Amino acid sequence: MIAASLDAHLALLGALGDATRLRLCALLSAFELSVIELTTVMELGQSKVSTHLARLKEQGLVLDRKVSTSSYYRLNEGGMAAPARRVWEALLATLDDATVQSDQQRAERVVAARDSNSWPERMAGELERHYSPGRTWESLARSFAGLFKAQEVLDIGAGDGTIAELLARRSRRYVCLDLSAKLLDAAQARLTRMPQVSLVRGDMHALPFSSERFELVLLSNVLAYASEPARALDEALRVVKPGGELLISTLHKHDHMDIAAQYGHRQPGFEPRWLKRRLSARGMTVLSCDVSSRERTRPHFEVVTCFAQKG
Repeated sequence: MIAASLDAHLALLGALGDATRLRLCALLSAFELSVIELTTVMELGQSKVSTHLARLKEQGLVLDRKVSTSSYYRLNEGGMAAPARRVWEALLATLDDATVQSDQQRAERVVAARDSNSWPERMAGELERHYSPGRTWESLARSFAGLFKAQEVLDIGAGDGTIAELLARRSRRYVCLDLSAKLLDAAQARLTRMPQVSLVRGDMHALPFSSERFELVLLSNVLAYASEPARALDEALRVVKPGGELLISTLHKHDHMDIAAQYGHRQPGFEPRWLKRRLSARGMTVLSCDVSSRERTRPHFEVVTCFAQKG
């Protein structure tokens, strides 16, 4: 019995010993919310919210109520076991956090708008931050890829060919360059039915191509991997034809190399002004260069997108 009691207490502490689950309990102590509403309020993915709700429900901390095809969740105020209640009340009494307060404010807006507006209307001004069925960034990218058209394309740091799969059908020749043989093998498997695609193993710091060869050069999420980003950028510019274009997508300058280094990054992002200066000094006309998006989850990495034309 002692072991079982210890196990039960540890399970309870484990359920409440997580920031997301504490946020959920704080919300559900004040509101009854559906999973979709919780994802909107907490700015988290649906699967993550559902997983945490299941853990809380398992410990008897939350209840759900079925309404048509949706389930609404609330804190189990009346049926919570005495040990769970004591732990939760102790936590609630000292829970003073800006994130929790923001959750409460968003929940108030969601509940207020629940009956008066449709989901798109409730999300007005924030649609790009939330999922809805069929409306994903992948579906958007695949749709707009049909508008792309270029004769000769060089995709530097092409990886496993994800971008090439979207764009290559609308080009006469599409060259995927990467230093990793393993990634190029994966690209070969992905792009096997695209005869216009060629795969080249090479270093972004010393491109194995003649100057002024490509109509469009892509540096998509690759500059942060460069040991010498200025040199890699100069090489990309060298192979752009007069009148051709360069597209850069890279992380904005950040202070989270402890995270980025786990993904192989060597550089802590780049300032748009540095990219503008470098491109302009080498004869490029910068059409746009700025922060284009910010990630929803911490540490909120930002992405810089830059378009330039060789004059």
